[in-house]
Amino acid sequence: MNTSIYIAKRYLFSRKKMHAINIISGISMMGVLIGSAALIILLSVFNGLEKVVLGLYSNFSPEIKIEARMGKTFDPNTPYFNALHKDARLFSFTEVLQDKVLVRYGEKSFIATIKGVSDEFLRNQRLDSTIQDGSFTLHSGGRPMAVIGAIVASDLSVNIHDALSSLQINSPRRGTLVSANPMDEFITRDIAPSGIFSIQQDFDDFVVVPIDFTRELLDEPVNVSAIDLNYKSGTNLAAVQTEIQDKAGDRFTVKNRSQQDAELYKVLRGERWTVFMLLTFVLIIAIFNIIGTLTMLVIDKRQDIAVLISLGAGKKLIQGIFFFEGMMIALFGCIIGLVLGLVFCILQQQYGFIKLGDKLTIVSAYPIAINPVDFVLVFLTVIIISVIAAGISAQLSVKRLDDIKHDL
Repeated sequence: MNTSIYIAKRYLFSRKKMHAINIISGISMMGVLIGSAALIILLSVFNGLEKVVLGLYSNFSPEIKIEARMGKTFDPNTPYFNALHKDARLFSFTEVLQDKVLVRYGEKSFIATIKGVSDEFLRNQRLDSTIQDGSFTLHSGGRPMAVIGAIVASDLSVNIHDALSSLQINSPRRGTLVSANPMDEFITRDIAPSGIFSIQQDFDDFVVVPIDFTRELLDEPVNVSAIDLNYKSGTNLAAVQTEIQDKAGDRFTVKNRSQQDAELYKVLRGERWTVFMLLTFVLIIAIFNIIGTLTMLVIDKRQDIAVLISLGAGKKLIQGIFFFEGMMIALFGCIIGLVLGLVFCILQQQYGFIKLGDKLTIVSAYPIAINPVDFVLVFLTVIIISVIAAGISAQLSVKRLDDIKHDL
């Protein structure tokens, strides 16, 4: 065993009576331990929150969305789109027609987004998990039904169990000049609500209806706003996206889920890395406390250093002792912190003892998603900071070496 490592280990794990320096070393190790555990726990929490949010988002958004590059709508009845609908890899092919509308319920009104969808939209079995009240039903007894977002339901005070009340949806009539009767400028249709869904703010102002109802309301008998595609499990979505973009041409944009709401993904990742950087600064402070610990250790072990010098030890050996001492304090603190952080994350996953709050109905406890990459990231972060701190300590340890030699 290297002499410097052997002596550093003896200093750190001395079995003799406890000295003040041992207590200070323990405090430094505890700081690294807490910082490492906090980093891994918070990264796992953000992984969990990201998984929940994106999971809810994926309940409503397609894997691939085709939209017109120019204009709001396009004709889906082309040879390529008809052939695409017959692709054996497809799970669902949904034609979508949506626009802003004025929704009235009783005396209240709300500007919402109406989303008309074709029947294959209901193949998504995860839609039921978004329902707060009622059911995700778009047809009942031959009549069209609406499923409304939680924001719409709240603002309009909608009671979906009141069979006598319905939603009145108004859309501007195309090509209509200013009329003496303002109501002539709008197409108005009534529809009964069947359910209330909640996903996130971007979608909770939607009113989902059958596409035939939207075509009549918007006076759009052929065109669609988008084509939503979902594929069977195991399909290479990146390859499919490239293939569709090449064949559909430059008139269309083909987006995957992350591209459909780039801001959401950017915010989630940005928050995660912001928290990581803040906690890394805390960890830097904790690790750099090792410098003070090793400075006191140099003073405490002054006689030992004198003996080593008398036996022929040089600066390199003395520096090595305090370098490895600092690295051991940081590494043991980091490893124990990672283990404790892992144990905490597993317990939170299993039992959910830290709750988010009663008002949140989507998840009751802080979600946790353990990612092995996070453990590697935290470990490497501690290693890099520890090498810098231990290197500084090692340089300081030989700064007064001449004074010790003089004392000899």
